Amino acid sequence: MIKLTRIDDRLLHGQVAFTWLPALGADCILIANDKVAKDEFMKMTIGLAKPAGTKLLIKSLADAATFLNDEKSKNLKVLLLINSVKDALAMAEAVAEIKSINFGGLRTKEGAKLISKAIAVNDDDIVIIKELLGNRIELEIRQVPTDSRQTVEGLI
Repeated sequence: MIKLTRIDDRLLHGQVAFTWLPALGADCILIANDKVAKDEFMKMTIGLAKPAGTKLLIKSLADAATFLNDEKSKNLKVLLLINSVKDALAMAEAVAEIKSINFGGLRTKEGAKLISKAIAVNDDDIVIIKELLGNRIELEIRQVPTDSRQTVEGLI
C-alpha cells in the first residue's frame, strides 16, 4: 500500500527519513528513478540515508510500477519517492493506486519560477501538473508532515 507519493529532487534525505517515515508508519522506501536505478554509486550513497529497519528499493520507473501493481507489494507500507513532475505523471498513469502526490522539494532550475518556498516549476512542469489535475490526482505541497497543506493548483 502506498502511504505517500512524494516528488523531491533530493529523493532520500534526513527530512524524509526522520519526519515522513515515522509520521506515515512506512516500512519501505521505494525510489522510482531510471538514472539512479542504473548508478551503483548513487544507490550506495542513497542507502546511507536509509533508517535502520526500513526496506529500501531503488527501481526504474517501469520496474517500480510493476512492483506497486503486484499484489505481493500490498503488505508493505510504501513511501514512494520520485524526483520530477514528469516522472510523477508516468507513475500516476502506470499505478492506479496513486491518487495524491506530495510536492516536497524542487530546486530552482533555468526557466523555473518559485510557487512556494521549496518548489520551483517551469512551463513544462505546469503543463504536466495541469494534466495530473485533469486526471483527478490531488497535488499538495508540504515539506514536513506538520506543515499545513497547500494545493498546487492554487499556486500555478
